[in-house]
Amino acid sequence: MLNLNRAMIIGNATRDVELRTTPNGKSVASFAVATNRRYQDASGERREEVQFHEIVAWGKLGEIAEQIIKKGGKVYVDGRIQTRSWEGQDGNKRERTEIIAENIIGLSSRGDVTEHSEPSQASQSPAEQKPADKDKEDQSKEDEINLDDIPF
Repeated sequence: MLNLNRAMIIGNATRDVELRTTPNGKSVASFAVATNRRYQDASGERREEVQFHEIVAWGKLGEIAEQIIKKGGKVYVDGRIQTRSWEGQDGNKRERTEIIAENIIGLSSRGDVTEHSEPSQASQSPAEQKPADKDKEDQSKEDEINLDDIPF
């Protein structure tokens, strides 16, 4: 039987990325993303519901996330859902459900897009872009879609 564990979200980072290193030297980044849902309830009143998602990015993807994601910035995250549990210092059992990121795209308010996947490739700086890349960039700004206009 086929199984699928996939989460894709677009929202705003609720805090700057926290980058740590494990005892064996691997980088791990964590941050949270808020997503909004707007709807009309049964009485016709417009409502808005906010969900908060904890994100974890390992290795180079985590290092890049620290550079491109800032509190309040728009971000796309694609990954898998994982719940982990541990015993707290007070002796109580704790659980946390997280999205383990496999792709991260930083979406700035200027319409610039920074995409990174695991394993990631370092992107070129604007000074290193070829003229053809500049033409594509200019064309993409003309075709820009405002994410706030998307109904979901």
